[in-house]
Amino acid sequence: MRILSIDYGKKRTGIAVTDPLQIIAGGLATVSTSELYDFLVGYVAREPVERIVIGEPRQADGSPSENFARVEQFVNRWRKSQPSIPIELYDERFTSVLAHRAMIDGGLKKKDRQNKALVDEISATILLQDFLESKRRLS
Repeated sequence: MRILSIDYGKKRTGIAVTDPLQIIAGGLATVSTSELYDFLVGYVAREPVERIVIGEPRQADGSPSENFARVEQFVNRWRKSQPSIPIELYDERFTSVLAHRAMIDGGLKKKDRQNKALVDEISATILLQDFLESKRRLS
C-alpha cells in the first residue's frame, strides 16, 4: 500500500506518493486546494493508500503558521469522512527551501524554478521522503 503526502497551501496543494513498497517518494500532482478533497477521494478509490501525511505548517520557532488553521480544518474533515485511512501531521518546516535548493541543484532554469505548482509538488515529495526516512530510523 502507498503512503501519500500533502503540502497544503491556501491556493494550491502539492501531492506526492510512495511506490507500493514504500521505498521512494515521487511527485503525483499539484491541485487547486478547493479540489483537493475530491481529488484524494478519487485517488484512494483507485489506489490502495495506507495513510496520508500532511505537512504541519509551523514557523521556524515552532509556533503555528498562518496556514495551520486551514490544515487542521482539512485534517478534521478527512478524519470524519474517511476514518479507514489515517491522516497525520508531519513537520514541514523548510520543505519549500529544500525544494528550491533541489531545483537549483537539478539545473532547472530560473523560469522553471518560479513555477509554484512545481515547488509545491517537490515540497510534498521532500516531506514524504523525510517521513519515510524517519520511519526507517525508528525501525
